[in-house]
Amino acid sequence: MDSHSSSKEYAHRPSSHFITIQSLSIMIDRPIAFLRLGLMLLVSTLAAHSADKALPRSTPEQQGISSASVRDFIETADKQIHTLHSFMLVRHGHVIAEAWWKPESAEKRHVMWSLSKSFTSTAIGLAVAEGKLTLDDPVLKFFPKEAPAEASENLKAMRVRDLLSMSGGHEVEPKFSFETGPSVMGFLAHPVTQKPGTFFRYNTPGSYMLSAIITKTTGQTLLDYLKPRLFEPLGIESPVWDASAEGHSLGGYGLHIRTEDIAKFGQLYLQRGNWNGQPLLSEKWVAEATSKHVDNSKAPSGKTSDWQQGYGFQFWRCQHNCFRGDGRDGQICLVIPEHDAVIAITAQTGQMQSELDLVWEKLLPAFAKDALPANATEHTKLQQAAANLTAHPALSKKAK
Repeated sequence: MDSHSSSKEYAHRPSSHFITIQSLSIMIDRPIAFLRLGLMLLVSTLAAHSADKALPRSTPEQQGISSASVRDFIETADKQIHTLHSFMLVRHGHVIAEAWWKPESAEKRHVMWSLSKSFTSTAIGLAVAEGKLTLDDPVLKFFPKEAPAEASENLKAMRVRDLLSMSGGHEVEPKFSFETGPSVMGFLAHPVTQKPGTFFRYNTPGSYMLSAIITKTTGQTLLDYLKPRLFEPLGIESPVWDASAEGHSLGGYGLHIRTEDIAKFGQLYLQRGNWNGQPLLSEKWVAEATSKHVDNSKAPSGKTSDWQQGYGFQFWRCQHNCFRGDGRDGQICLVIPEHDAVIAITAQTGQMQSELDLVWEKLLPAFAKDALPANATEHTKLQQAAANLTAHPALSKKAK
């Protein structure tokens, strides 16, 4: 081959030292393609991770209750209660109905108000199991610097268990600011006129003291203490718990979680503290926390039947051998052991007894022992009803 033909051939041969427009486009597009693939895989992984932590789903009929009965509950509640925000029904460990009143949604955290107290109680149970404290420890043991110079005999006698059962001995709940939270010194300075353990008085600052005790004994806030022990094992992601001016989680209120998180918490207690085959809480604690420790029938809060059944450790006893955690404006975690069911409700209403009455009227009689025949038509109607809800004032007269 002559020199001319050689140079001509060379001129037409792509060189590794030169980048063509086509190869440049490939080089630019390839990282973008890899980035897109990586993002798709990440989203897929996160979705799978979230699904793994979700409760399993089923139909009402498969778990022994008719779709028609559940729809009747939802539609009646929508008409009569101002206003529900969400509803979830779990039976035999499966979510069989779920509904959100727009603009609420499954992904949105909701304020728990005093339902937070049941989570605070759970932290005390865990700390007791770890040997951090005992239920019979005097409250003053944890706050020598904050105690009044001359503590009364009743204050000296106040124990952790008395805080848990709302029987610390205060005849009147100590005043506090919802914005800044209670204070330890303010609580301890309040007159203790009754013998602790004998007199029920609903007491949010007392729940705050339980949070402060967790911090004193563990060196962590209540929120941080519960994350690896409760929230993470249950798959409760990114919980928020507001703090006081003193830096403690508020304890008696201030927790923000999702509707399914409430249901998981109830399911944990229904399963006597076991989760995925592992004990998160002792059965002894669950039994003790949800049993009646003090009579509350004559308290100012005992105006309706489900506020007269006794009080446990930051849990209310209910009619029909049920128990619940609840909070202002209608937040409810209702556990129904005899029917292996849990109900989670968020709301903004003053009709909490009406919420429970509808459960007793519409759902409790509908629970069957065995599975029911499939009913695709009614299940579709239930799904359609649940998908078309909007928070609004009640259409009928407010229930008392």
